[in-house]
Amino acid sequence: MAKQMALAGFMLSGPVVHSHAVWRHPQTHSHFLDPDYYIEIAKTLEEGCFDLLFFADRLAVGDQAGQSRARSFELGAQDAARLDPLPILSLLAGHTRHIGLGLTRSTTYYQPPHVARAIASLDHISRGRSAWNIVTSMNDSEARLFGHAQHLAHDQRYARADEFVELVLKLWNSWQPDALVLDKVRGILADPGKIDAFKHSGPFFECEGPLNIPRVPQGQPVLIQAGASGRGRQFGSRWAEVIFSINSRVERMLEFRQDIHQQMRAIGRNPDECKVLTAVMPFIGGTEAEAIKKRDEHNALANPELGVITLSTQSNFDFTRFPLDTRLLDIARHSATPDVIAQKLRLERDITLGEYGAIMAASIRVPQLAGTAQSVAQQLIDWLELGACDGYVVSPAYLPGTFTEFTESVVPILQRRGYLRTAYEHPTLRGHLGLKHFD
Repeated sequence: MAKQMALAGFMLSGPVVHSHAVWRHPQTHSHFLDPDYYIEIAKTLEEGCFDLLFFADRLAVGDQAGQSRARSFELGAQDAARLDPLPILSLLAGHTRHIGLGLTRSTTYYQPPHVARAIASLDHISRGRSAWNIVTSMNDSEARLFGHAQHLAHDQRYARADEFVELVLKLWNSWQPDALVLDKVRGILADPGKIDAFKHSGPFFECEGPLNIPRVPQGQPVLIQAGASGRGRQFGSRWAEVIFSINSRVERMLEFRQDIHQQMRAIGRNPDECKVLTAVMPFIGGTEAEAIKKRDEHNALANPELGVITLSTQSNFDFTRFPLDTRLLDIARHSATPDVIAQKLRLERDITLGEYGAIMAASIRVPQLAGTAQSVAQQLIDWLELGACDGYVVSPAYLPGTFTEFTESVVPILQRRGYLRTAYEHPTLRGHLGLKHFD
């Protein structure tokens, strides 16, 4: 049998996604404030037998670029406008039957009971289809929104995240599977002997359980993570069941997945317990030339200035201090550039900041696959068979058209060749992904 490919749809509850041109694109229908916009997207992905749809999130509008938010608002930067994805996913739970639903929540600016309650509730109302995309947040703007002068240091954020996840799992597991009795005749709601009233005391959190939400249908919602740094990989190797990665070249995809597997084995985890999904942005045409034209027309709508703004926001460092014709390697050598950012820049091609801004605006380095449905499907199969990933996160260039074209043209090829299910076989997201079910 062919390897089974996992598929996720990537979304933001805002005007742009990885593509900064989404809201401007003539093939994008409606907009991010319209609930029907999300319903159509979710139904389209479910028709394509995707494992899940998940929403990334950011909590504040960045002011790292030129110490101002004005251009972010004016041009429509990635974090300029955003809805909280939880109500959207709750809406989608009632309009879909099978597809998994992933919610992003930060371990830096939420508290563990907030996250445990929200995602457990989503799992119940979706009948076992929820996932938590774990992030630590990324910049000082988010810190100031929540009343802190500065964002926590990188490694300290992950130390907090480790304890955060540990505590959320305790809360989810505080009800045994059969603790909820619902005996109408005897008037017994729950068996207190099967509910753990634990106390947690750690470096970051004090908590007295239990959760007031019974055990969820999956036993435990699926854990998603996307950290690519050394400490982020360590965190993902410990906790994640789905890891979302962005790598522009297949060599990096291979290195990333191999490193995750090596770290998992070192701590006693089976690599089969985690699916590594790499991001792609497909442009599908009747011919290669038609697909390339679609890609180029899309990229022409992506303002390079927005790419530099996003780069500054994600790095918590102002790249607008450098002229657009400055080469990345020269920025890496500059005394003002922090070491961690310099290291990342040295891994990129030796291009100018303006050229890199164009890449960031078009896709945030997500590989753009332009071709016929057959050639795109073959590329996905080749990377899967090579061991570069366990599946893909499909990122849209326009909505819902990217997902519609992929579902109508690429999915049938993958299904005919045995790489993708033709129908959902399990009721839960864990079942879709072939992950262990927690009783």
